[in-house]
Amino acid sequence: MGKIYVLDTNVLLHNPGALFGFEKNDIVLPFAVIEEIDNQKKRQDEIGRNARLVNRYLDGLRSKGNLGKGVQLDNGGSIRIEVNNISHKEVPKLFDLYKADNRILAVAMNLKKKKEGKEVILVSKDLNVRIKADTYEIKTEDYEKDKVDFDELYTGYSTLNLTEEDIEEIRSSGFVALREGIEAFPNQFFVSLNNENPLVVRYKKNETGGVLVPLKYGSNDNWGISALNLEQEMAQELLLEDEIPIVTLVGRAGTGKTLLSLAAGMELVVNEKSTKKSPQRRYDKLIVARPIIPMGKDIGYLPGSKEEKIDPWMQPIYDNLHFLMRDCDEPDNDIADLTRRGLLQIEILTFIRGRSIPKQFIICDEAQNLSPQEIKTLVTRAGKGTKIVLTGDPEQIDTPFLDSSSNGLSYFVEKMKGEKITGHVTLDESERSEVAEICSRRL
Repeated sequence: MGKIYVLDTNVLLHNPGALFGFEKNDIVLPFAVIEEIDNQKKRQDEIGRNARLVNRYLDGLRSKGNLGKGVQLDNGGSIRIEVNNISHKEVPKLFDLYKADNRILAVAMNLKKKKEGKEVILVSKDLNVRIKADTYEIKTEDYEKDKVDFDELYTGYSTLNLTEEDIEEIRSSGFVALREGIEAFPNQFFVSLNNENPLVVRYKKNETGGVLVPLKYGSNDNWGISALNLEQEMAQELLLEDEIPIVTLVGRAGTGKTLLSLAAGMELVVNEKSTKKSPQRRYDKLIVARPIIPMGKDIGYLPGSKEEKIDPWMQPIYDNLHFLMRDCDEPDNDIADLTRRGLLQIEILTFIRGRSIPKQFIICDEAQNLSPQEIKTLVTRAGKGTKIVLTGDPEQIDTPFLDSSSNGLSYFVEKMKGEKITGHVTLDESERSEVAEICSRRL
């Protein structure tokens, strides 16, 4: 008989494609959802864009029939907009029907009372809505289509016993074939623990299958920063390897995600020259971007120019740049000079849409605060010769309706782990300080 899915507004604002994500089932949109979508359509951010996209999808469906009566979808399901005509007597007295959430709940309750032979499920990313629905015995779910199992998130590395013959072949030939029966993703690292000094190798896919190669850049000193553990060596390998244009670094506070990325970007953009005869740099510019998501209460409007407005949000980036410039007499002036020369650009993601960015080194910090759709928007800006680095901690999310399993960074790591253009490492060892290490683990 199929099921009836009642969608909350936040599901569509998170992913407009949810309209078509329930296969051969019926989708019901309470009229309150349409009103809330309308309230968001003028916003100049991803929420506003998604609201406008939902409106365009629904407008396109009008050609198939009356949305109030329901129209068939190409996937075999149907969609209709439900006008909630329930009187106050037919809902609990505690319900304040001036609240959109309660009107959405009322639609689900009414559909359940009709007993049309189909199971009614309310889909919402709002925990409070799900709690209230459960109180009235309405089955409820989060939107699961773009969620991953964070507890099983791909780490980017594993252990492997290499024989003395394997190690000798790596030293003499520069590679060794991966033994049969061992599965590996492109650019996955393996740590050999059966010798005195752990050896780290990277799986590199080629025409004949795949080989294990030693690290070329793991021990590099980039802008005065060297790897302090094996995970950081793996991260540096990904950051400096030209053949890997997309890098994701996940880790708790203090593991070095941002600092290593900035050091690599400064080394490649400012210091390193191309090996070609042309004196041009490998990358023309280092772009560092962050989403503007406040932790705690928003401080509201900030006066000043664009640069003055974004400076408070970008202070963590400036802190790291100051550390990299710690040996300079006037680090502020040096950072400003790099900006004036067009080598460094500190940006917010609000202005990234619509751009095509070739031959640049892009770092997106705090990427766990982005939705899967926002991550897609960012990475599809990359032009020829551009490298993108996404860093973040999925256990520290400040965006409503996102969690460790549904955020864009976790989603991207899992969905892209089989592609040879990407590399990933989960950093677990905190190197910031003993205080940061203990607190990040205990708290």
